[in-house]
Amino acid sequence: MLPTLRQLQYVKLLAEHGSFSRAAEAAHVTQPTLSAGVQELEKILGAPVVDRARSGVILTPIGEEAVRRAGDILARAEDLVQAARAAGQPLTGRFRLGVIPTVAPYLLPKVLPLLRQRFPKLSLFLREDLTHRLIAALKSGALDAALIALPYDISGLETAHVSDDELLAAFPEGHPLTRGGPVSPERLEGEDLILLEDGHCLREHALGVCGMEPPRLGEEGFAATSLHTLVQMVGSGLGVSLVPAMAVEAGLAHGVPISVLHLAAEQPSREIVIAWRKGSSRGVEGRMLAEAFQASA
Repeated sequence: MLPTLRQLQYVKLLAEHGSFSRAAEAAHVTQPTLSAGVQELEKILGAPVVDRARSGVILTPIGEEAVRRAGDILARAEDLVQAARAAGQPLTGRFRLGVIPTVAPYLLPKVLPLLRQRFPKLSLFLREDLTHRLIAALKSGALDAALIALPYDISGLETAHVSDDELLAAFPEGHPLTRGGPVSPERLEGEDLILLEDGHCLREHALGVCGMEPPRLGEEGFAATSLHTLVQMVGSGLGVSLVPAMAVEAGLAHGVPISVLHLAAEQPSREIVIAWRKGSSRGVEGRMLAEAFQASA
């Protein structure tokens, strides 16, 4: 006898919510129903999956393994349902798209009207988050696709190209390096380089373009939580930075006393792509989304 999808969903919800009552509420069943389902799963596996403590639910090692495998099984089952519903009608119904914060405010306003025009039956659910969390959500089945920037480790994913986004050097207005043409990354080494906080892929892209190693713990002078904060810090004379051309074209630097120059580097850009889980039935729709984004990029 094999576990059912419902039993796997119950143990997954237990892991997420930490209690039988909240897991039952999330599953839209009564607590006794959920508890009975978990007990039946334990009989099938021949081992307990949870320890029932006063402080809440604690997964056993078998329970943790069940949750890990359940995520993939449930994601593939949902893929099957979505594929059946969308057969012959791609990009209709619900589609969950993740977007990184250094792209969302600058590209989405241009592409969303086009998506509504091309795919009127599409119900798009957007989630803005950092790249590593979006990729984890893709692999667990919590997202159907994500708009991210490369280079990044995308093992287990497939991608479709959207655009190349040039990285530009940003200086306080009147900075000596703004008097010439494009500036080489080497000339930034003596400057206070302001980066986004750790976790933003743009931080790694900026360091890569400059050929710099990440600052050691405690040695970094300033770090920004967002691109808007970053350009304000540059405009206040706290240092220099690299900003994406996509954001500058969307008005990121409008009204801020900074100067933006091209970089004299071999590949001063990041690649914007639509990514989805390898083998996912949403791959065709991911490519269609990429084409729509290309038309607006």
